[in-house]
Amino acid sequence: MDRITSMTAFATVVAAGSFAGAAQRLQMSPAMVTNHVRALEERLGARLLNRTTRKVSLTEAGRDYHERCTQILAQIEAADSRVSALTSAPRGTLRVNASTVLSHGLATLVGDFGATYPEITVELIATDRMVDPVEEGFDLAIRYNEAPDSSLIVRRLGQFRVVACAAPAYLEKYGVPLRPADLTQHNCLAYMHPGFTKLTREWTLIGPEGEVTVPISGSFHTNSLDAIRHAVVEGRGITMSQTYHLEEAMRCGQLVHVLPDYHLGEYPVYAIYPHREHMPAKLRSFIDFAVKHFAEHAKWRLPESVPSALPRPLVRRAG
Repeated sequence: MDRITSMTAFATVVAAGSFAGAAQRLQMSPAMVTNHVRALEERLGARLLNRTTRKVSLTEAGRDYHERCTQILAQIEAADSRVSALTSAPRGTLRVNASTVLSHGLATLVGDFGATYPEITVELIATDRMVDPVEEGFDLAIRYNEAPDSSLIVRRLGQFRVVACAAPAYLEKYGVPLRPADLTQHNCLAYMHPGFTKLTREWTLIGPEGEVTVPISGSFHTNSLDAIRHAVVEGRGITMSQTYHLEEAMRCGQLVHVLPDYHLGEYPVYAIYPHREHMPAKLRSFIDFAVKHFAEHAKWRLPESVPSALPRPLVRRAG
């Protein structure tokens, strides 16, 4: 028999003062209650209750066992209540993994979520490698590529593009590229993903006629999005970067959209998590909040109001 059920039956008999009273409280038959208590006594090798026709009383061993038994059952009840509370109300610590590139764009999402759900602490961990949420203890991962493990749940949150931009001062000095081939005459500031340096040598752009690959070169390569943005705002060259990383600088005029009919790719953003059933309230709340965030925030899609560079002739190769 289940030991916890037997302990519950024993404690209820003591509280009710009889097997019949315990059976009524537990919605069991008196015979079943008797069997549970007997199973405990056989397991322990000790009599717990003295039984008479009118009442039951605790033996010396029964008193000691009852004291410890009630403590254990109270702890189990507290544990159940705590888990139920975590499942029904959004609170606790939410561990989120994101690719290093995406983590730069999630600050607003995490901040707004924290303000809405102050009882949830978000731990955002950025890694370039795909993690296993179950093995590594994450509630979910936010990635732009789907998980290789088909047992994980994948929900699309939104998407972003990688587009070209430059500072007005740079374009004033060196001219505006009117077609992808013009990029060969410019200083191209390239994001350098660890173990993948192709983007420092060529950009494959998607445009009205399909894909076109352009050889590029430049004086600065980095795996830091912040460093890329700082360099391009300073007027050091043209870069390709994510819409969510550029939108604010474009909106305020620090950067302008270059080659607006072309982009380096459009990438979906996914929430990846282990289980759909019995989902904790903190996770359910975050996913719902993230879906709304991606739909409402312009930085995940470059709006039409962002200015594009006006055509100007190329002057010379920028150093």
